[in-house]
Amino acid sequence: MPRFTSYDGTRLAYHERGSGEPLLCLPGGAGRAAAYLGDLGGLSAHRRLVLLDNRGTGDSEAPADPATYRRDRLAHDVEALRRHLDLARIDLLGHSAGAGIAMSYATDHPDRLRRLVLLSPALRAVDLTPTAEDWARHLGSRAHEPWFPAASAALDLLNAGGAGHDERVTAAPLFYGRWDDTARAHAEAERGQRSLPALRGYWASGAFTPGVTRRALVGLDVPVLVYTADRDPVSPPHRCAELAELIPTATLTVQRGGGHFPWLDDPRHLVAEIAGFLG
Repeated sequence: MPRFTSYDGTRLAYHERGSGEPLLCLPGGAGRAAAYLGDLGGLSAHRRLVLLDNRGTGDSEAPADPATYRRDRLAHDVEALRRHLDLARIDLLGHSAGAGIAMSYATDHPDRLRRLVLLSPALRAVDLTPTAEDWARHLGSRAHEPWFPAASAALDLLNAGGAGHDERVTAAPLFYGRWDDTARAHAEAERGQRSLPALRGYWASGAFTPGVTRRALVGLDVPVLVYTADRDPVSPPHRCAELAELIPTATLTVQRGGGHFPWLDDPRHLVAEIAGFLG
């Protein structure tokens, strides 16, 4: 698999799927290897997906300095990858916490972007994190599901910081559009894909400066697609609408019946929307 040396000497890996113009893809988690993205529901039929394993995850090395796991510093690895690929400007996609990295890259290097896709974006970077009321609304919409009592109890443990992977899998149905065998396998695979040091480091003190990020996005002069789904508690449509309104060049797409991993729920819709946006 291809590798490159980032700005601080850390060797990072990336995976390529498909052919044609590259689309750099940043996974979230935080701290999850890019494997969970798959080929984004078949998007690799339209673009060459360059799937970065963020430092300390997947096949990438752990850094000597744990402070470099921080969200804003992970954007430096994206710039190192752009240089490695010898691209003057890039099309960039970030999923979930990876969208937070993508927003940091847009803040630091707006002149290096050609198009930006914020897929099911985590919203702390712009101070739009879902509220308790948002979560209550989401939980109420899923309360009729047979798995809900166990999932809700596991979510409480997660929020209290006292849960492990088993509890994460038990709570996982709340984050998927439908809880079928594909979703179960996708959730269970997280056990071997997540790095706890990378997870903790992503959120470290100083990682978020919402005022700076908002000002940068207001001034961004490249096409932006904000893509979410109506069953996603991390990126609820009304919060993503606020994000899209913040960016003058942004458009918002809301997928019906999808969760936080919408390519699993309706891959045709996702591929058509993102491929169409990328041109």
